[in-house]
Amino acid sequence: MEINDLTPAESRVRRAFASGTAVDFRTADPNAATADDPADGGTWGPERTVRARVLRSLLLDGPREDGEVPVLSLSGARVTGRLELQNATVDHPVRLRHCHFEETPTFHAARLRELNLSESVLPGLISHAVRVDGVLRLTRTRFAGTVRLSGAEVTGSLYLESARVEAPDTEGPVLQLNQAVLGADLWAPGLRAVGEVRLTGARVAGTVNLNDAVLDRPGGTALNAETLAAEADVVMRRADVRGRLELRGARIPGRLDLSHARLANAGDTALRASSCVIGELWLREGPVVRGSLNLRRTQVDVLFLQPEVVPARVQLNDLTYTSLIPHEPAERRLPMLERGNGYLPFTYEQLTASYRRIGDDDAARLVQLAKQRRRRRTLPWYGRLWGHLQDLTVGYGFRPVRAGGWLVSLLAVGSVAYGLHHPPALKPEEAPDFDPVFYTLDLLLPVISFGQETAFSPGGWYQTLAHVLIITGWLLATTVITGLTRTVSRQ
Repeated sequence: MEINDLTPAESRVRRAFASGTAVDFRTADPNAATADDPADGGTWGPERTVRARVLRSLLLDGPREDGEVPVLSLSGARVTGRLELQNATVDHPVRLRHCHFEETPTFHAARLRELNLSESVLPGLISHAVRVDGVLRLTRTRFAGTVRLSGAEVTGSLYLESARVEAPDTEGPVLQLNQAVLGADLWAPGLRAVGEVRLTGARVAGTVNLNDAVLDRPGGTALNAETLAAEADVVMRRADVRGRLELRGARIPGRLDLSHARLANAGDTALRASSCVIGELWLREGPVVRGSLNLRRTQVDVLFLQPEVVPARVQLNDLTYTSLIPHEPAERRLPMLERGNGYLPFTYEQLTASYRRIGDDDAARLVQLAKQRRRRRTLPWYGRLWGHLQDLTVGYGFRPVRAGGWLVSLLAVGSVAYGLHHPPALKPEEAPDFDPVFYTLDLLLPVISFGQETAFSPGGWYQTLAHVLIITGWLLATTVITGLTRTVSRQ
C-alpha cells in the first residue's frame, strides 16, 4: 500500500499508530451525542472512515518511532471492508472503541497482545482459537450476528458487561465460548443475548459473572454450560433466563448463585444441574421456577434452597448435600420430595440426615414417617392395609407418645376386665394376692415381671385377651423404648 493511497483520516491514524497516540473521531459537542452512536455509523462520512485493509497493514507492518510503542487506538470510526487477521501475530494493542464495522472482523487463530472492541457495533465476530496475551474487552459492544470465540485462550479476563448479541437468523449458538480458556474472569453482568450462549467445556480460572444478564431463547437452551469448570464462583443474581439453563457436569468449587433469578422454560427443564460438583448452590429470593428442576447425582456442600422457589416438578435422585438452609420445618420441605419421579428413598434419607446434623430430631422423625407413608403407596393392597394399621397405632414407630397412649388404654381395659373377673390361681396355696393392674402390666411389658402372670391362668375369652395384650405389649413397648432411646442419645 502506497502512502498516497491514504485518505486524510487514514493518514491521521497512521501517524498516531507509530507514536502510540489515540485517535478519536467523535465530536466534542455534547448536543451532538446521538451523531456519535456507532449504530448510525453507516452514515458517517469520509472524514471518519477508515478501510479495514489499512488497519491490517498497520498492525502487521506499520511504522515505528524510536522510543515509542506502536498502538492502534481508534475511536468513533467507520471501518469499511473486512478486517482479516486470521493466523496473524500482532504485537501491538488493538483498541477499536465506539467504532462501526460494516463487515465481520476475522481473528481466527490469531495471536494478539490486547483486543478492545468496547462500545462498538459489529455484524458479528469470528475469533475462534484466538489467543490474547492480556484482556479481551467487549464491554457494551453490540453484535448483530454470531460471536465465535470457541477455543479462545485469554490469559487475562474476558469482559462482556452490558454487551448485546442478537442474531435472529442464526440457528446455532449466537455467543460461542465453548472450550475457551480464561486466565482470570468471565465478566459479563448485564449481558443481553437473543439465542443460545454456549460455554460447554470452558475453563475459567476466576469468576463467571452473569448478574442481571438476560438470556433469551424460549423453548430451547438459553445457556449451555455443560462441563464448565470455574475455579471460583458462578454468579447469576437477578438474571432472567428464558429457556433452559444447562449446567450438567459443571465443576464449581465456590458458589453457584441464582439469588433473585428468574428461570423460565415452561413445559421443559428450566435448570439442569445434574452430575455437578458445587460448593454452594443458592436458589432463593426469586419467583417460583417455571419448568422442572433437575439436580440428579449432584454433590453440594451447602444447598441454600427456599421452598417458595421450588417448581411443581423436581428430580433429586442421588442428590447429596451436607447442609440445607435456611432451616425450615419438615412440613415445608417434604412437598419437594413428593414432586419427583416415583418413590425415591434416598431423598428422604438425605433430608433426614440434614435435620439430624443440626439436632432437629423431631423434624427427622417426621421425614422418616413421611418416607414410610410414601412407600406405602407402592405396596400391594395387603401391604397398604398393614401400613395403615401401623400408621394409626404407632406412627410406624416414630410416634412413641401415641404408642404410650395405646399402652395406657390397654392397661385400663385389662385392669377393668380382670378386676371384674379374677383368673384362677395355678397354685392357690402359693399364689400372691391378685392385682388386676399389675397383672395387666405383666402381660403388656415384656421385660418387667411383677409375679402376677406366672401365678394366675385365665380361661376362655380372658385368655384370648391375655394373648392380645402380650402381642400388642411387645409392639408398643418396643416403640416407646425406641423413642426414649433416641431422646437420650440426642441429649
